[in-house]
Amino acid sequence: MTDKVVLAYSGGLDTSVAIKWIKDKYGYDVIAVTIDVGNEKDFSAVREKALKVGAVKALVIDAKKAFVTDYLFPVLKAGSLYEGVYPWRPPSPARLWPNSWPRWPWPKGLLP
Repeated sequence: MTDKVVLAYSGGLDTSVAIKWIKDKYGYDVIAVTIDVGNEKDFSAVREKALKVGAVKALVIDAKKAFVTDYLFPVLKAGSLYEGVYPWRPPSPARLWPNSWPRWPWPKGLLP
């Protein structure tokens, strides 16, 4: 049985190349996971691209609720401004991984 790795997949060049690189360098099967925080209308093209470049699975996790409750609400409550002038801009979904991924609705059996 081949070892597997979960890759935070954006659909961009870097993460697309990473799928093949991980497979070639380490021999791992790659499960590409894209986070839906409401920033795309249709994730089917992102999912298809991950599979096309070699992912064994490509999942889209609906993290809109976690994004709003864990990030947007606290920032709005704090009245955060960028450089003290501009309203705060939400981070890209990739920045949400370290703190939020354990609470997302992962498909059964994907993670131990």
